[in-house]
Amino acid sequence: MKKRIAVYPGSFDPITNGHLDIILRSLQIFDELIVAVAHNVAKKSLFSIEERLALIRETVTAYPQVRVDTFHGLLVDYVCERGACVVIRGLRAVSDFENEFQLAQMNHSMNPRFETLFMMTSVPYGYLSSSIIKEVASLGGNIEDFVPPGVRIALEKKFSDQQQD
Repeated sequence: MKKRIAVYPGSFDPITNGHLDIILRSLQIFDELIVAVAHNVAKKSLFSIEERLALIRETVTAYPQVRVDTFHGLLVDYVCERGACVVIRGLRAVSDFENEFQLAQMNHSMNPRFETLFMMTSVPYGYLSSSIIKEVASLGGNIEDFVPPGVRIALEKKFSDQQQD
């Protein structure tokens, strides 16, 4: 029987408990999940690609069926190269759907075998985004309930280092 592989792409700058929720729920459906950090030159990132990969790996270390990777270029090409059958996209609100729907349609038109699975975030994480987490952390707010422990430490260090510069 062929292994069912899914790809969960994103910037993950940084990974949040909302992302982790989608990862864990995806593992209930797929045999293997690749968390793929996208190189997005249009976004100004707080963490480097290497830092994000390390934070994600630390977060999912208890789940051997999760691989962490990075990619350049078109997502459809990456998914095909990895032998995946679907892309996972998390949705927090209806506002997320419009853009995600357009991307899914474009990807499907480039490769008709390409499927996108939209997963609604669980209620406790419906408002979380990496941007909000970074803003709260930069202002010294408590982010303990919103990110894995290693991410909280990394954010505190990152903003502490910036204040010293």
